[in-house]
Amino acid sequence: MSQNKLLSLLGIARKAGRLSLGNDPAIEAMKSGQTCLVLVANDLSKRTLKGVCLAAEKEQIDVLTMNETMDEIGAALGRRTGVIAVNDAGFANKMRTMCSEEKTQQKHEEE
Repeated sequence: MSQNKLLSLLGIARKAGRLSLGNDPAIEAMKSGQTCLVLVANDLSKRTLKGVCLAAEKEQIDVLTMNETMDEIGAALGRRTGVIAVNDAGFANKMRTMCSEEKTQQKHEEE
């Protein structure tokens, strides 16, 4: 349920022009100092993930893995992508909270 809320929030952020979608645009946004958080799909290739993580580490930006696949993200945002740079502190903070709540909820369901 909370992941649906996360996808909805991503849709709002996209309409507000606060996201950079895709590997190259996300890395460019990180280098320019715009990015507050990077979200990646759970089926992102290891090679792409490594490149994103290296760029994010260099700029001291958090990278969080979502529970969704690239296809699910694409259905929600209208563009298939595995890398999303969040370029707004307010959206980034809310998404961080939502991702941590989702991980906590999953742990309780597994127990």
